Amino acid sequence: MKEIDGAIRKMVVGYQKYISPYKQPCCRFYPTCSQYMYDAVGKYGAVKGVFLGTKRIFRCHPFHPGGYDPVP
Repeated sequence: MKEIDGAIRKMVVGYQKYISPYKQPCCRFYPTCSQYMYDAVGKYGAVKGVFLGTKRIFRCHPFHPGGYDPVP
């Protein structure tokens, strides 16, 4: 599973380096949703980390107040 965790985290880093800089900042949370996914996969592994990260992404919309929301 460590290989899968590492691959997912590399994909997140790739997104942060090559895609995110060209988009307007829109995340309502701190840390950003991509950093949250990176941290969640590092802490809980691929399955639970991606689940938590996906839940977070679905909450990131204009009608949610956002704010500080660290990985549990």
